[in-house]
Amino acid sequence: MSENTKTPRIRFKGFNDAWEQRKAETLFISYVEKGFPALPVLSATQDKGMVYRDDAGKIVVHDKNNEIGYKRVQPGQFVIHLRSFQGGFAHSNILGITSPAYTIFGFKEGEKQYDLFWKCVFSSPNFIKRLESVTYGIRDGRSISYDEFLTMKFIIPEYKEQVKIATCLIRTDNLITLHQRKCDKLKNIKAALLEKMFPQGDSTTPKIRFNGFTDTWEQRKLGEVTQYATSSLKIADCTDEGEFDLYDANSVIGKTNFNVQTEDYITIIKDGSGVGTVRLLPKNTSFIGTMGAILAKNSEIEFIYALLQRFDFSQHINGATIPHVYYSEYKQDIIYAPIRNEQRIIGKIFKQLDNLITLHQRKVEKLKNIKS
Repeated sequence: MSENTKTPRIRFKGFNDAWEQRKAETLFISYVEKGFPALPVLSATQDKGMVYRDDAGKIVVHDKNNEIGYKRVQPGQFVIHLRSFQGGFAHSNILGITSPAYTIFGFKEGEKQYDLFWKCVFSSPNFIKRLESVTYGIRDGRSISYDEFLTMKFIIPEYKEQVKIATCLIRTDNLITLHQRKCDKLKNIKAALLEKMFPQGDSTTPKIRFNGFTDTWEQRKLGEVTQYATSSLKIADCTDEGEFDLYDANSVIGKTNFNVQTEDYITIIKDGSGVGTVRLLPKNTSFIGTMGAILAKNSEIEFIYALLQRFDFSQHINGATIPHVYYSEYKQDIIYAPIRNEQRIIGKIFKQLDNLITLHQRKVEKLKNIKS
């Protein structure tokens, strides 16, 4: 937004007028409408706006006779709820009543303001940051002063452009939600398969198997199907002349020519924050020394990775100040493993699931960046 022209850098076609600066008191008006006990009671939520209290998942014991003193909330209005310094302007698209302690407000000129545009404004990081100047109290007990909110200034477009902007942002939100739900569903599927595609308790075979595999799984020590490698590399060892990616616990941090692994391998955080966390990395890469590398030995690395994601490292974690876990200890643990062909198929299934989860996670992050 340019301060001189009061126009944004990106606009929809057909909109050329400068945006108008308005004080909140010229836009909004509060409502105190009581005496509607027959209407459903609404609850304010941080992420879903106003919802029916019966659908909010909370059991609230109260005197129903008091509902005659509750305030009516109409579709298109906003509710400022208590302890709401992280947003707290709950939009309502339903009719109901809510706590008399809340502030209900709407528009003075409803035909000139689009409520869903303002829903986007009130949930934006910029607005939430500005709320710090109109809150009172301490910690999570801070509340918003409606009177001081009315002194805030906004630069806004005319109604039709508000509709365009809100529609674009809401569609983006819907896409984010769609991909997040797909991601969550895939994670649930993966968790269920990790449980059912590996033997449980004293069983030597899993509940789910692929056609053609009937042999019992063989009891082995983890160290019999894996081997371990260490690294002395640090962030400072990144070099412009390096040919191979160097990983820390989260991502590529630079290039190196040292300690390069020639096969796919699994990193494990061996000490500090996230100790015991495993990650599958591709061959021809390297890793920093806060992690160790678990490699396959007479086994399939993708199967081992799936196995380790359900492995209990907690029993081997030591250290009160800096927790750590040693391969020399957990390699003695008993695991069950099928023949290589079955390992290969199981590993492939989980790799495909991981790829799909990563795909949807990246789409979510990309859409969030676009929205921002």
